[in-house]
Amino acid sequence: MSLIAAFFDVDGTLYRDSLMSEMFKKLIKYDIISSDYWYQEVRPKFFKYDNRLGAYDDYIIEIGQIYREGIKKINSHIIRFIAKQIIDEKGGRVYTYTRDRILWHKEQGHKVFTISGSPQELVREISLRYGMDDYKGTVYLQNDEHYTGDFVPMWDSKSKEKSLEGFTRKYDIDLKNSFSYGDTAGDFSMLSMVGNPTCINPTKELLNLVSKSEEIKTKINIMVERKDVVYRLGMDCLSYGE
Repeated sequence: MSLIAAFFDVDGTLYRDSLMSEMFKKLIKYDIISSDYWYQEVRPKFFKYDNRLGAYDDYIIEIGQIYREGIKKINSHIIRFIAKQIIDEKGGRVYTYTRDRILWHKEQGHKVFTISGSPQELVREISLRYGMDDYKGTVYLQNDEHYTGDFVPMWDSKSKEKSLEGFTRKYDIDLKNSFSYGDTAGDFSMLSMVGNPTCINPTKELLNLVSKSEEIKTKINIMVERKDVVYRLGMDCLSYGE
């Protein structure tokens, strides 16, 4: 008999920020990445995003590019240590709705997975903290336990689709009765492939994709968490135009 599963994105869906940005701050603190990158490259994009004049993805992509270069030739044990430290310190900073849904799925006997664009080391630690059955993150490749600068991404929709298909084969998942949770366009494939998709604090780009799919529009849940209140919304009451 096939199993029911729930697939969760992490950044912006479970975690109330970006784990990659937390890693970036730690790497600066430990002098692995120069603070000049923050002031010259990242801060301008962060300020644009923070003032709603620029895209969040531009800010995160910039961090990711610097991260990839910054960890070249760094021993992977160091990154794993920092990842564990981050989740020990910040791992409780999650959305109440998502945390409760993870607990609910586990109570129902469902398999629970994380599929995230954050580095695999971070995804592993937060998955362990919340008792996930398995996980996939962006893999930064190594040679003799040192990072090479090459990577296998997990932030785009196609990569997440392949990971979800892999979990489905490995665990014999019934996708028609399964669940998925995401917040950006990179999660669109995860939302499309299951019978019970939920957008959590979705971006305009994701809502535009959902609005163009009649199949998803009929089954999507839209949840918005602000302060200590969770709102369930419908597509017809949202403003998300181009």
